[in-house]
Amino acid sequence: MLRPNGTTERRFRGRILGAGTTSGVRIVVGMWDRSPFGSFTDVFLELADGSSVLLAPDEIVAAYVSGTYRFDTVSVVDVRARRTARGLELDAGPLQATIDVGGISPLGRILRIVPKPIARDPRWLALIDPVARLVSPGSGTAGSAGNGRREYYGVTGAHDVTAVSGTWAAEPLGTLAPLDPPVAFGFASMPRVPQVVDVETTIREPAV
Repeated sequence: MLRPNGTTERRFRGRILGAGTTSGVRIVVGMWDRSPFGSFTDVFLELADGSSVLLAPDEIVAAYVSGTYRFDTVSVVDVRARRTARGLELDAGPLQATIDVGGISPLGRILRIVPKPIARDPRWLALIDPVARLVSPGSGTAGSAGNGRREYYGVTGAHDVTAVSGTWAAEPLGTLAPLDPPVAFGFASMPRVPQVVDVETTIREPAV
């Protein structure tokens, strides 16, 4: 969408899951129901050695996401996320994971206070960004992204992640651990406590 000030705005609505593992692999999964690229799932990984990996479902998503965030390696693979009674089963090339999701988290109860239209508004997100960073170090609701883009995270709900199992490159992930240190793909990380959030991400960039 072209805005009156000459910037282009794109909105992505869905869920983001963030979890650490005892192997040192930290996982962020974006499950997007609505986006300029249709419905898709992508995966960001930070490995134990600090290197970062993007697993994207096609070249178009890979190009846009890697132009917004920082990665050492970008791979286009089949990315499939299937909801289960316990949570999520993820199959993405060299990554296979089973992730259990529990009840509403303390963050989720706080988020219920703010009406969703306000919680998704970039003006509100720019205003509360300093508070979000104070309450959840490493997190943020507004900041700079790649290629002159400006990004806003409007989180409207949150549930605890309670367990993780699986493999990365045929090696066990281990068990669930905090997302620590914070991932460094962009201006902000997911919260340290593993959880899945309902989110609308707004990205603004100069019109071409």
